[in-house]
Amino acid sequence: MAAKYLIDSDVLIEILRNNVAIAAALKALDHAGETLCYSPITKAEVYHGLRTGEEERTERVFAAMECLWIDDAIGQSAGEYLRKFRKSHGVQLADALIAATARHHQANLITLNRRHYPMADIQFHDISRTRLTE
Repeated sequence: MAAKYLIDSDVLIEILRNNVAIAAALKALDHAGETLCYSPITKAEVYHGLRTGEEERTERVFAAMECLWIDDAIGQSAGEYLRKFRKSHGVQLADALIAATARHHQANLITLNRRHYPMADIQFHDISRTRLTE
């Protein structure tokens, strides 16, 4: 069974800004049969910062991935993360929801900002350690 990888907003923004290394690493995961996913929160964050001319490419990037839904249980988990980590680590609502989504869907979170996710119950994937294929 393929593993799920939840791609954080910062990673998708790097792809849209033509970061070749990150794009290649995600392509390698995709070619290995892994499932690349995003959160509706990530989609909102990316579209919020969209630059003129990026619309078509952005639509293609999201169309190539699976959207992981957010429900009541994820909302509760995100609230618990905020209660636990907002003061000590500055965790924001969007990151709490993304972390709760990763945990609920048993997805490995790919982010460039690990400090936004101090949760010990989240699985992470270090994109820089992805083996690239020819």
